[in-house]
Amino acid sequence: MPFSVSSTFNNGSSNNGLFKKMTTFRHKSFLFGVTLASITWAASFYLYLTLTSSSPDRIPLSISASTSVDNNINDEDLPPSDKLLLSQSSSSLLSFDRPQNYFPKNTVFLNNELYDKEDHDAKDDENVNQIKELSVQGKWRKKFQQLINDKSTKYKNSEKLINSLNSKVKIDAGNGKLEDIGKLGLIQTLVDKKIREEGYRKHAFNVLVSERLGFHREIPDTRHPQCSFQNYPSSSLPDASVIICFYNEEINTLLRTVHTILDRSNPSLLHEIILVDDCSELDNIHEKVLNYAQKHFPAKVSIIKTPKREGLIRARIFGSRHANGDVLIFLDSHVEPGVMWMEPLLTRISENNKTLVAPIVDIINADTFQYSSSPLVKGGFNWGLHFRWDNVPKAQLKTKEDFIKPIISPTHSGGLFAINKQHFVNLGEYDEGMDIWGGENLELSFRAWMCGSRLEIMPCSRVGHVFRKRRPYGGGTNGVDTVLKNSARVAEVWLDEFKEKFYTTNPSARNLDYGDISARVELRHQLKCRSFKWYLDNVYPDMMEQGKSNANDSAKFIPWDKRPRNYIKKFLLRLSKTFFCVESEGDVTKRNAGLVLGKCGSTNKKKQQWSETDKHELVLAELLCLDASSDLPKVAKCHELRGSQEWKKSGDKATPIFSLAAGQCLGVQGKPIMGAQLQMVLCKEDSDHNKFDFIEITQEK
Repeated sequence: MPFSVSSTFNNGSSNNGLFKKMTTFRHKSFLFGVTLASITWAASFYLYLTLTSSSPDRIPLSISASTSVDNNINDEDLPPSDKLLLSQSSSSLLSFDRPQNYFPKNTVFLNNELYDKEDHDAKDDENVNQIKELSVQGKWRKKFQQLINDKSTKYKNSEKLINSLNSKVKIDAGNGKLEDIGKLGLIQTLVDKKIREEGYRKHAFNVLVSERLGFHREIPDTRHPQCSFQNYPSSSLPDASVIICFYNEEINTLLRTVHTILDRSNPSLLHEIILVDDCSELDNIHEKVLNYAQKHFPAKVSIIKTPKREGLIRARIFGSRHANGDVLIFLDSHVEPGVMWMEPLLTRISENNKTLVAPIVDIINADTFQYSSSPLVKGGFNWGLHFRWDNVPKAQLKTKEDFIKPIISPTHSGGLFAINKQHFVNLGEYDEGMDIWGGENLELSFRAWMCGSRLEIMPCSRVGHVFRKRRPYGGGTNGVDTVLKNSARVAEVWLDEFKEKFYTTNPSARNLDYGDISARVELRHQLKCRSFKWYLDNVYPDMMEQGKSNANDSAKFIPWDKRPRNYIKKFLLRLSKTFFCVESEGDVTKRNAGLVLGKCGSTNKKKQQWSETDKHELVLAELLCLDASSDLPKVAKCHELRGSQEWKKSGDKATPIFSLAAGQCLGVQGKPIMGAQLQMVLCKEDSDHNKFDFIEITQEK
């Protein structure tokens, strides 16, 4: 139909009416949209205020089933992307499946304090109810609570995946129940990661494992079987005061030490336990321990505090002067005694009250808290006046009875030993001129032997000790190396003409101010002590033989690839569903080199050749071990102590590689590309970026 002008004009009036209706409708739609948006915004703002309010039923980060968590987590220290994760993770600590005996019955940990449900005031009632009322009011908050407790959230390790790794990794966590050690060290959330990192920084061991382990756990009986046939006349034995000095110790480890002593000691022989707080400055530990002890320890456990920071040496003197037992047993604050640990020590002292005796010190791994046996050893030293362990000659261990006889020891390690109290006083206690720690064990060893006493190690007494890689509170004061200063005092008082060997080894000690030693020289004269040459000739003749062959007394270095070891298999480590293999950033001999993804090469490419040992180490080119001591794994010297160099896997195809010490898996962040850095990541079942194929390399015949 052709266009008609007249027809257009004839319909004008109807078009105007339609236009007005459309305009009115648009205005109403706009107003309706604004209103709806305002209501939505108001509702969202209300929900935000509800969730972030400081009302009593809010779940604070400081509520934790832990006694050592640094609850002052500053989220400003975290990248912006992690702040939401921190808030989402805050309640996961409460839902973690911990051993039932983590606290004594009816005990909770609230707002950084310990509470007993049956022994608290009305104010505590109100606080404890916060834990009982964790279900959040309102359906929106309930949904939010379900969200942050959701096991499938991408911010957590996959428990199913971890369970597949833990089938062969068990540890006794108390009450005779085997607990997955992977779970004990498993980093579930960002909060767990923060706890672990802060724990290593403050205490130099895995606090995350320690706080989950509980105060009571069974440990293996590492004594020789012959020890179980020994009879000790407990009715005629002297009683003992156990003295434990601590400074900024992690509270769970300290309390477990006390509980273990109480659990494994004959009550008739344990006169008292004296905890000496050497003016700790960290986390109000004195008040926490005091509060806990008043509710859960018997009266024989007492807590005293030095007037000022004294250091281990003077703190032990302070504690010994408060003791009332016949025998003093000095222990470190991170130990776990074994079965019948006290009787062999007291029996030997009852036979000769001038004998200083020590247990065999077993090993508690600082990364995993696994307990393992130590061999029979005796104490020694080198000319730098550093303590060391010497093997007991095989000639001394021919019969079963030889394995339980007292071992004559030239020195003792210092951390754990027993001595008759009056003899300790008569012998001159410790050298009060020494500072903090270091050298006091050798000084007491030389003094004991040279002044009419003797040192022995009792094989049927076993005490586990957490061996840390470093001392978290240093070894110096006012810029002075206290270990070197203390050692110089030892050399000047006790080494006679042999002190020149010490100064040759430590030339920086020649001009060191070691303080006034006149009182200790006079003590040596009063005690009519023998010469140091007598000590070397009669107590430690091996020292001079070693000195002839090597003035510095250093052991001959044996390269790792020359040491005897047991390799299970050799393989390439390929990231699943890719063509990339794990290789070293540097040459295979370069220590502390990082790891990256490289194109899988031939089996002759050494930087991609891995081997597994019977200790679950992954060794690059049979030279350096895969180490998870930081967020960026590396290849490092094999220390053969498991811990950060022990790895678990569930098979050879598409398996995660889990570090018990790190609580995380080996993997990559983001898209796997050539040169991507290997990292320690959360073990997520739905990710292919933390699973690997072990491509076996067949040995050439």
